[in-house]
Amino acid sequence: MEPQELAARIVARMMEHDAFSQWLGITVVSVTPGSCELKMSVREEMNNGFRITHGGITYCLADSALAFASNSHGSHAVSIETSISHVKPVRSGDVLTAKAEELSRSNRIAVYHIAVTNQEGSTVALFKGTVFRTGKEWELG
Repeated sequence: MEPQELAARIVARMMEHDAFSQWLGITVVSVTPGSCELKMSVREEMNNGFRITHGGITYCLADSALAFASNSHGSHAVSIETSISHVKPVRSGDVLTAKAEELSRSNRIAVYHIAVTNQEGSTVALFKGTVFRTGKEWELG
């Protein structure tokens, strides 16, 4: 199977079984081996007591981008360290885009950068994730 087809099939399978990403309203815009782009709209119930979007929402969007990008090569990958910087507030009605980019990958460890932007193209969060590549291959049937 070609790498692009493999990446697309893995992400489709993951999304099919990812109830949380579905609840968030995440859609997959694009996927290539080692990268992906996701989009979601922020809903009122995602806000915190300051009437801005809870930081966990942006974190979860970026974390899903990490999961999809890091698994797209065909080997199961799980996060072992993540961090996020929230650089601009997010509000209800905003449309967020997370773009994951692979920075480095070995047989066991890979590092990704995910930029989260709003509908105006302004960066709202920067996320870095490190994953452990288990060596177990995806079975797609």
